[in-house]
Formats: sequence, structure tokens, C-alpha cells
Amino acid sequence: MPDFDEDVRLDTSQVEDRRGFGGRGAVAGVGGGAGLIVLIITLLLGGNPLPNDPGTQAPAAQEGAGQTASGNLTQDCKVGADANQQEDCRIVGYVNSIQSYWTSEFERRNIRYRPSRTALFTEYTETACGGASSQVGPFYCPVDQVIYIDLAFFDELRQKFGAQAGPFAEAYVLAHEYGHHVQDLQGKLDQIQGDREGPQSTAVRSELQADCFAGVWTHHATQTGYIDKLTQADIEDGLDAAAAVGDDRIQKRTQGQVNSESWTHGSSAQRQRWFLNGYKSGLVADCDTFKGSI
Repeated sequence: MPDFDEDVRLDTSQVEDRRGFGGRGAVAGVGGGAGLIVLIITLLLGGNPLPNDPGTQAPAAQEGAGQTASGNLTQDCKVGADANQQEDCRIVGYVNSIQSYWTSEFERRNIRYRPSRTALFTEYTETACGGASSQVGPFYCPVDQVIYIDLAFFDELRQKFGAQAGPFAEAYVLAHEYGHHVQDLQGKLDQIQGDREGPQSTAVRSELQADCFAGVWTHHATQTGYIDKLTQADIEDGLDAAAAVGDDRIQKRTQGQVNSESWTHGSSAQRQRWFLNGYKSGLVADCDTFKGSI
């Protein structure tokens, strides 16, 4: 697993912990429908909700961020040594590293990066995009510019989709969702409207670019000051997770056949290829999935 610098200070204000405050249970789909970009499981529910209002400004961080019914991230996750020991602290470390990279990259382009919080929840949560259950999988809501994730998703990734889902799979998923946040800040989510399905659709291109952005962060992860070392096994965990959430593999496992005309996220091979493109070059410019064949 990735090694965090044991002494680096973790910023828990970037993660809101709602775990233990759920209570409405799982629902059959996403309520509200006002704009969710999901990583995966909406495919099983027969839809792919996408943003209707990607330009809305994010609210300020909520008071009580870091609080949970079963613990306190602020108390438990102080330094990188904690991220090396606890999953939720590891999530904080990944979020800090990902946003540190994008802050630097935006500054290099003389643009201000607007941080996005990650909200951890259990089973169900309310969002500015509507109510969402854990069945939806990790997603970015452009209305409040928050990333939502039930950490039980990684058990689902292993049990239902056959992924190894090692620690770096968590990093890949988070970096992918932050890729959508970057797209939102760049105004690219507007391009998805009306072209949501098909192997060359804008929706698929958006997802593949988010995979590429995840690879770009991975390339720079050890330069952010949070992660000391990544191994080849970590990269393989990321690639394995990317393959597990490919449209073709999900369709094969759930429907017994593949229909590329209903793809919304791209094939396993495409997702791996674009993650590797970003990882090998480390250049945002190599992530233009909106031109040419993908």
C-alpha cells in the first residue's frame, strides 16, 4: 500500500464525516435527479444521472466537518502515520494529496483552484443533487461541488465486481471523482448534456478524461509531500479497479452480454489506457479525450 510521510500534517477540514448519521436506508435509485456524476453502480439501476447545473458555486465548508457518530477524524487523523494505519485517515491523506496537486497545477496556469470537500456517509445521505444511497457508488455533485462516498463501496468492488480493491483502488476512485471537479471548474461538464450514451459519447469522454486526470495525479503523488512511495503493486491496484468498473465488464457480469451503445463510462480497456496515459506522462495536456477517437 502507499506509504504516507509519517510526519505530514493531515487536513481533516477537507473531509466531512457523516457516517452514523444516515438512517433512511438504501433506496432504489438517486432522488432529486439534479445532477450526479457517478463512478459506476447507476449502470445497474438503468440510468446515468449527469449534471444539470454544473456552474453553481460551492457553499462554504459546513460547521462540524470531521465529526462522526462513531469517532472524530480531527482527533484520529492528525499525521501521515495515522493514514498508514486507518482507512478513513488514508482517505483524508489521499484527498489532501490530490487537492495539493491540483492547487499547484492551477497556480502554474495562473488559475485559482477551488477545493472540494469529500463527504463520507453510510447507506444514505442528502446532497444538493438530491438524496443518494450507497447503491449509487461514489459520485461528484456539481451543484454543491462535493464528492460523496460510502466506504462500503470498496467491499462491493471486491465482492460484486471481482476487483482486488487494494488501498490504491481507493486513491484511484477519489482521484477520478476529483477529476470531475476539475472538469467542473473548467466548465467542461456543460458539454455532456444531450450526449450521454454510446462508445464515443461525450459522457464516456468525460469519464475517460477523469481517469486520465487520476493518472496524472498518480504521476505526481509523491511530489505533493503526503505520499513517500508508490509501488508497481499500487499502480496495478488502480488499473485493476479501472478495469472492474468498465461498462463492458459490468454489462457482462450483470446482463450476460455487452451493448456498447448504452455505455456511459467506457470499456475496461479504455479506462485502463487513459489512466496509464495520465500516469506515464503526468501532463494534463495528454488528457484531451474530447477530440478524435477514444
